[in-house]
Amino acid sequence: MKEAQMAIPDLFRCPISLDLFSDPVTLSTGQTYDRSSIQKWFAYGNLTCPVSMQKLHDPSLVPNHNLRHLIQQWLQMSHRFDPDYSTTIDPLLDMKRCLESPQASLLEKLQILENIRVSMDETPSKIPLLLQIGLLPLVVQLLLGNSDPGFSEKLLSCILKLMSFGEFGSLNMLKEESMMESFVVLFENGTAMIKQSLCQFVGAISASSETRELCSMIGKNHRFLHRLVGLILHNSEMTEAGIEAVSALCRLESNREELVQQGLINGLVTYILNSETKERSSAARAMATMEQVLGMERGKEELIKDPGGVKAAVKMVFRVSDHEGSESALNSLIMVL
Repeated sequence: MKEAQMAIPDLFRCPISLDLFSDPVTLSTGQTYDRSSIQKWFAYGNLTCPVSMQKLHDPSLVPNHNLRHLIQQWLQMSHRFDPDYSTTIDPLLDMKRCLESPQASLLEKLQILENIRVSMDETPSKIPLLLQIGLLPLVVQLLLGNSDPGFSEKLLSCILKLMSFGEFGSLNMLKEESMMESFVVLFENGTAMIKQSLCQFVGAISASSETRELCSMIGKNHRFLHRLVGLILHNSEMTEAGIEAVSALCRLESNREELVQQGLINGLVTYILNSETKERSSAARAMATMEQVLGMERGKEELIKDPGGVKAAVKMVFRVSDHEGSESALNSLIMVL
């Protein structure tokens, strides 16, 4: 059977030419195009993503090796199209189209997200396919353009599940000023569950080399950092998620100075002094984060000025049930005394 006679899955077609991909490349928006087609698009003076129409601050083309491999496998099947693949991919594409549709109601989209969640839980092998069809950048866009808390919580649950496969490049769309503003507003006004999920989101992108610049941008946003440190200070159900996010952001040295300026030392000291044995793992992480920021003079000054600073470190030194926290506390005391 000739290639032209085969039913080419939508996933394997370039959105511009509608032909089978020959050299698939992915933009920062997460959309994939055939290299020749997107290069022609740029040659005409266009500086946007053809599908999402987002302005491209980074026009880099990243080879989509996974998609190329899938196409090669498909072409090598003795020119026979596997009906099982179509049976799997077509419902996923239908769900994506529903989420994209402005005509679909909020209730319909909530049901679609629930169906996607069930699908990912029951068949984890579908997650790479959902990533290939561009679901991650779509749900991030929906999250930042939506004001319904329940919908936002469902979207974040879906985003975190998709991120578990470690493909973060498309999340760099958040570097755009308007999207970063929407992200911060969501964190400021979101429910406890939204704040906790966004802390997990920050933790994940901080660990990826693909989103290092994005992590740095978040670490320079004073409004976001102020709210994040506030989660630690106010000792609520969101405190431990806040500590995880702060610890992740501190992987970048440039973020530490900004966090100290927003009161991180006082937040960590307050948490450690109020923590109980059942919270020892988070207290140890808080102490390890404090040890990191004490590598800066400003961090040392803030700890010495804080009335409970040295007391918190001493408390952790003698917390024999938590070796890791005790070691960080001892190192911290050595640095400031």
